[in-house]
Amino acid sequence: VQLQASGGGLVQPGGSLRLSCAASGFTLDYYAIGWFRQAPGKEREGVSCISKYDTTVYADSVKGRFTISKDKAKNTVYLEMNSLKPEDAAIYYCATRIADCWNWRTGADFGSWGQGTLVTVSS
Repeated sequence: VQLQASGGGLVQPGGSLRLSCAASGFTLDYYAIGWFRQAPGKEREGVSCISKYDTTVYADSVKGRFTISKDKAKNTVYLEMNSLKPEDAAIYYCATRIADCWNWRTGADFGSWGQGTLVTVSS
């Protein structure tokens, strides 16, 4: 079971990025995928999650700006990030748990963490 996060980079405030989380060794038909982020000196926080049922949840801070989606054929989950703000800068990780997004805000019940991808928002 492995997750590979990618797509991070440097973007100006107001810009957009799309992160990808490619899953291998298991199928998204049975698992939820969560996106989390951690900025320097801050605790990890849940950003968004998509369940095996395709239900989605978002942190209040990103609601309306970020969109999580799934491509089952590619076994990949995406996080489309628009209207980026400096406070969105962090290392973004994806992780998985069986079925649903239980306890997604902390990520405590998630595993198989990917290596993370760095998002920098700066002018």
